[in-house]
Amino acid sequence: MDISDLNQDSGQTSETHDTDFQAGFAAVIGRPNVGKSTIMNELLGQKLSITSHKPQTTRHRIHGIHTTDTYQIVYVDTPGMHLGGQKSINEYMNRTANSAFSDVDVILFVVEAGRWTNEDQAVANKLKNIDVPVIVVVNKIDKIKKKEDLFPFLQMISEKVDMVTLVPVSAYQKNGLDRLVDEVLKFMPQQAAIFPEDDITDRSTRFLASEIIREKLMRTLGEEVPYGATVEIEEFKYDEEEGRWVIHALILVERPGQKKIVIGNKGELIKKIGTQARKDLIAMMDSRVHLELWVKVKENWSDDARALASLGYNDDYSR
Repeated sequence: MDISDLNQDSGQTSETHDTDFQAGFAAVIGRPNVGKSTIMNELLGQKLSITSHKPQTTRHRIHGIHTTDTYQIVYVDTPGMHLGGQKSINEYMNRTANSAFSDVDVILFVVEAGRWTNEDQAVANKLKNIDVPVIVVVNKIDKIKKKEDLFPFLQMISEKVDMVTLVPVSAYQKNGLDRLVDEVLKFMPQQAAIFPEDDITDRSTRFLASEIIREKLMRTLGEEVPYGATVEIEEFKYDEEEGRWVIHALILVERPGQKKIVIGNKGELIKKIGTQARKDLIAMMDSRVHLELWVKVKENWSDDARALASLGYNDDYSR
């Protein structure tokens, strides 16, 4: 079943009407590469947002829905807010991140333990004008060898950000996340669930499939090529006779040289990307999957507003 099939009634409340039930939105924001998507995946208890060690892996706004018997928290994962990068795609990502400030009940401002950059400060400056409670989430505390070295950093953060509390966590080691949920729940309104209890996201399976393929690109390729690459799903259907999903995807790059890199020597690299993506797609869809990948040059797609819109880089979050 397509995940999008589960979201047809997402604009309606579920049958949960207990006045003790809590439901609301928590935006997860911060500069690139601080672990926002990893934190959301751990809070959900399953992988939804793609991750890699490269900055700006997340390009879209994604709702991750966590429902229990007593609450529903809708986490809003966003692209990293960054300085520099004058292309249209950079403008889109920053605009998408900024849009998460509105209509949420609490903001989780994620920073990296021991590191405060100009981009962190730029996010903090934006928060000064936002009338939404802010929880600062200090991630990657496992990288701080001596815990006493963390205290001066926490003190510095408390002086720079107008916040309601600060929660140190390690998404990698799954430490501190229970306390983070407890803090988030303090700001969730008492109301019925916003989404049906079986929903895990507002995004379609088709969209998630394209993200899985792009994740493998980000993880497999070098530093430059992933930022000039995106994925477009051309065919996405279930073959009743074969009993499997058939997915045809285009990997779009901006230069012929990038196409050669993605394909690799004798097609070895694109085969590796396809094998890894297919494995995750089978797990996500709980079904056999036939995946075919092609690489095509679409010059300057990342700085062409019309091209970006056609590829799903727009404000339509239903894709």
